[in-house]
Amino acid sequence: MSRVAKKPIKVPSSAQVTLDGQQIQVKGPKGELSFTVHDSVRVTQEDGELRCQAVTDKSADVALAGTTRALVANMVTGVTDGFERKLELRGVGYRAQAQGKSLNLTLGFSHPVNYAVPEGITVETPSQTEVLVKGIDKQLVGQVAAQIRAYRPPEPYKGKGVRYADERVVMKEAKKK
Repeated sequence: MSRVAKKPIKVPSSAQVTLDGQQIQVKGPKGELSFTVHDSVRVTQEDGELRCQAVTDKSADVALAGTTRALVANMVTGVTDGFERKLELRGVGYRAQAQGKSLNLTLGFSHPVNYAVPEGITVETPSQTEVLVKGIDKQLVGQVAAQIRAYRPPEPYKGKGVRYADERVVMKEAKKK
């Protein structure tokens, strides 16, 4: 059995989990998420814990059990605590400004970049060079942060661009004459 799938998921008192066949629905103070479990994985709920098990001992089913356990655990964490990703803008004149459901970025192009924030995600700009992406869906938070970073990824010579707050960019040495 998958080592990941062996560990039970503790459901906090602030979250409600509903199992309906292969459909899992998790409600919490921050929102609601649902997920359809693959047929080769069985999810059971007992004593405030969720357990994922593979139906057969096939390698693919065991792997799916571990993946399902990780996805359901992220759903429980998302509706109770939420997820956030912090981005930094480095470069002269690089700025970010959140306006409603869009993020306005000035990244050294001849035009401003307007990013439409998807439903379920909130974007905050505590300062002009910081962007906070928050939401309850871990995959969506990471995807939005990656899309914003993709407009101007950090370049290796001066380090200018959009980077994750914990990202370390390896700098190259300039060309010698």
